[in-house]
Amino acid sequence: MTKDWEDRVAAAWAAFDDYPEERAADFRAVIDALVAELPDDSPVGPFEQACAWDSTGRSDKAVPLYREALARGLDGYRGRRAKIQLSSSLRNVGQPEEGVKLLTPELDAPSDELDDAVRAALALCLSSLGRDREGLSLVLGALAPHLPRYQRSMANYARALVNPEG
Repeated sequence: MTKDWEDRVAAAWAAFDDYPEERAADFRAVIDALVAELPDDSPVGPFEQACAWDSTGRSDKAVPLYREALARGLDGYRGRRAKIQLSSSLRNVGQPEEGVKLLTPELDAPSDELDDAVRAALALCLSSLGRDREGLSLVLGALAPHLPRYQRSMANYARALVNPEG
């Protein structure tokens, strides 16, 4: 992948809103054309295609592509994004327990700007499993540092939802 390729992918995604629902296939074709430029074994190709399917409302088509990207060794920032997006897609196709298994280890991963997205996607998966208190705890814990006041109180409330004695 070159900077030029990355720039063209970024430009395609920046133009995503220019594709109404009835032109979803056109957007996916743009991504497919860019992916065709990559080596056949690139983990980035199936990731970008998964994102395109997912973003156009087809989580069922995205799931195997996310899995393929991760199996090919997608890591780093895109790898973490793939885990977040795969867990969300798994939830959408009725497999939230797999999403929980995939994202729970990410709570202990090195911190980055995706931490809150990990917690939000995990909270949705937990909620789909009827584990709303755990999900709410994650969301409040993620929200607390962003509040102008009450950070400590909200963080404590978040912990108390899952550990009332502690």
